[in-house]
Amino acid sequence: MNKLYPTDHKKRVVPLSSEIKKEEPYRTCWRRDYARLIHSAAFRRLQGKTQLFPGRESDFFRNRLTHSLEVAQIAKSIALRINYENSFFKNAPIHTDIVEVASLAHDLGHPPFGHNGEAALDACMLNYGGFEGNAQTLRILAKLEKRENKTTLGQKEAPAIIAGVDNRAGLNLAYRTLASVVKYDHAIPKRRKKGSEVTKGYYYTEKTLVADIKARFGVSKGAKLSTIECSIMDIADDIAYSTYDLEDAFKAGFLTPCKMLARGLDMAFASRIAVQVNKRLKKMKPKLQKVIPNLSDDQLSVDRGEVFLILTSVLKDILTLNEGALTSSVLKDIFALDESPPVNDDIFFKKFETFVSFISGSVTGASDDLAAQGGLRTNFTSDQVGRYIRSIKVCYEKNAPFLSFVYMDLDILKELEILKIFTYESLIMSPMLKVTEYRGKDIVTEIFEALTSDDGHLLMPNDFQKLYFELRDKAEKKRVVCDFIAGMTDRYAVQFYGRLFGTNPETIFSPL
Repeated sequence: MNKLYPTDHKKRVVPLSSEIKKEEPYRTCWRRDYARLIHSAAFRRLQGKTQLFPGRESDFFRNRLTHSLEVAQIAKSIALRINYENSFFKNAPIHTDIVEVASLAHDLGHPPFGHNGEAALDACMLNYGGFEGNAQTLRILAKLEKRENKTTLGQKEAPAIIAGVDNRAGLNLAYRTLASVVKYDHAIPKRRKKGSEVTKGYYYTEKTLVADIKARFGVSKGAKLSTIECSIMDIADDIAYSTYDLEDAFKAGFLTPCKMLARGLDMAFASRIAVQVNKRLKKMKPKLQKVIPNLSDDQLSVDRGEVFLILTSVLKDILTLNEGALTSSVLKDIFALDESPPVNDDIFFKKFETFVSFISGSVTGASDDLAAQGGLRTNFTSDQVGRYIRSIKVCYEKNAPFLSFVYMDLDILKELEILKIFTYESLIMSPMLKVTEYRGKDIVTEIFEALTSDDGHLLMPNDFQKLYFELRDKAEKKRVVCDFIAGMTDRYAVQFYGRLFGTNPETIFSPL
């Protein structure tokens, strides 16, 4: 028996019914799942969903589709490296097809308009199971994609809804493939308090499926489902986000290395970054304790000074900084201050002016070159990605190899987390992007209200109307509306909103 991929992991909700559908000698069941995902409508729609900057701004910027492709490449490289270097995985290699499927699928559940679209749908669904991108991804793969429905013995075909109960099986992927996208083993409550934050996990509608997967895999009660493929996908996503989104920000002129250093010197901003990073590191502590003995809270935290020093370390080769500049006494003086320096401290300010003069004189040119020249940007991100991949280590779980996980050394992990949060705070939280997202939140909310009003479901396409009519449970009817909106691209959402509320007449022949 394959210790990493037992037979039960290959099974599906709907057994493959004919010889032609059964496992073929030239491809594995995981390769079949890869093909099913690539040919799905949900995967195609990723090209119309924003990653960082709206696609209408420039063809250069990444969208959710190109981001997912990059995550898949990084994840596959990590898996190949583990297979090559680790003694267990040399003999029982990680299937890179599953790693790629998990990576390509990880953003399927993102609604239009990013985080604000997610928050809007969650608020609309607060009493019906909420909305969350990762939960929606599992739902798309396991239920929404129009591929197969559940069958009973002797049936050739079965309807999507039987006696008012959902009977869909989505892409009908192998259980191990479905498990690879379960990042948060937590059932989102059906009802939550108004104003509560988006809860990560899976919907109550997929609770039985996750329980079935855990039972088949032998995951003990109380233990979390988190496969090695999911772990690789998750860290690859962080790597891509922390490097390639930063490259887009350089191209857009939102950031340059000098601007990053200037923001790092802003003690209030650096403190905010440190707080967010420490929250994320704290959540990682249970796993990291397995590989780092006697891990203390102090080891697993950063302060505002470290934020700046790590940013400087990442950028020093680009900015031709030398070690003397990095450890100059003025920096130590700055980081030692709890408040602004005394107004009469002439020695401090003279030293600070010298440092600023150095930065503005010898570094600005190199900083501007990186932001303006594609070759320099590409080399920077390539070097970063390669360094992060080479830093990955694996923790082998002897009793359950499929629950092994990957991790980084603390210094590299802190760097990655600082870059990730820095990018988020500098860009996604910036006023220019927030204005765009704010309008998106209203668009999503108003569409939902229109479709859930009296006879509002008649505004949806025929296949969604059919589901709405046939499902009995009120919460599941609301979920159909939510599924329809969540599947929209940014452009389609704006167009649909215009057809409902715009003053210009729309053709009746434009398809829904």
